[in-house]
Amino acid sequence: MAGETPSGTPTPGEYGTLYVVGIGPGLPHAMTQRAKDVIRTADCVVASNLYQEFLRRDGTLPPESAEVGATADGGTAAEGGTTSEGGTLLERPDGSRQELVRSTMGRQVELAREAFERVRDGEDVAHVSGGDPNVYGKSDLVFVMAREEGATDVPIEIVPGVTAALGGAANLGAPLSNDFCTVSLSDKWRGWSEIEEKLRAAAISGFVVFLYNCWRDYERAIEVLRQERADDVPVAIINDAGRGDAGRNIEGETFTLTTLGEATEHDEEVGGMGTSILVGNHETEEWANDYRDFLVTPRGGRDVEDF
Repeated sequence: MAGETPSGTPTPGEYGTLYVVGIGPGLPHAMTQRAKDVIRTADCVVASNLYQEFLRRDGTLPPESAEVGATADGGTAAEGGTTSEGGTLLERPDGSRQELVRSTMGRQVELAREAFERVRDGEDVAHVSGGDPNVYGKSDLVFVMAREEGATDVPIEIVPGVTAALGGAANLGAPLSNDFCTVSLSDKWRGWSEIEEKLRAAAISGFVVFLYNCWRDYERAIEVLRQERADDVPVAIINDAGRGDAGRNIEGETFTLTTLGEATEHDEEVGGMGTSILVGNHETEEWANDYRDFLVTPRGGRDVEDF
């Protein structure tokens, strides 16, 4: 009969859900309530060591003292569920338990396959992504793997988060109030010629440009933008947006205001994976009040009378 499943096989109604959860640029204060709720109630949370540290800051994940054992040889938070090599079992104050699995770059494919099986076993899995899963995050990996594995039966939900462009812009004031774009400088999956083409098009079109993965050839990117944009447009070099003193930068969350013509003179501020660069356009201006400096890009160049 149509719709029958073999004896003992869960039906989709008994499945859990695979959540890809954006936790924002850093510390838990920048997370949505939905993201917090999903992580707190999931049977299994997959997160890197850095993101685990962030999530413990406000109790979104229990502290290390709540660990009650490893799950490498059997037993997970969901009875009868799939086990994970290197997983840690945590107990929450209410007595509920969840498994915490460390995510690393080299295990992404393996962890995605494991997540599908956990969901089929009835577990809710929260796969943690920094920023927003759709902005250079982990959502595409999950869908590519689902297609590869034929996992059309696995429920998937993307939980949005604040990406670094938005977290960094908020700290700068209002630099993204007009049209803007993001460009990743990572050439892992595409050549530099494609990246250069995108940068040039963005510069010519007048977009404010927010650069990700700036440890990759940021000087080269700046030179391309300089060919199409004036040297005096404002630039901000942002480190660990939204992460306070918990990020990779030894000085904590910082930003440096400079110009396009002088941006490559600030190598010491470009610190690695936590660094982003915002390049303004001809309308972006630096403005200061009695407390600090800001960057502002008026929408369409409008003034007070336009409101």
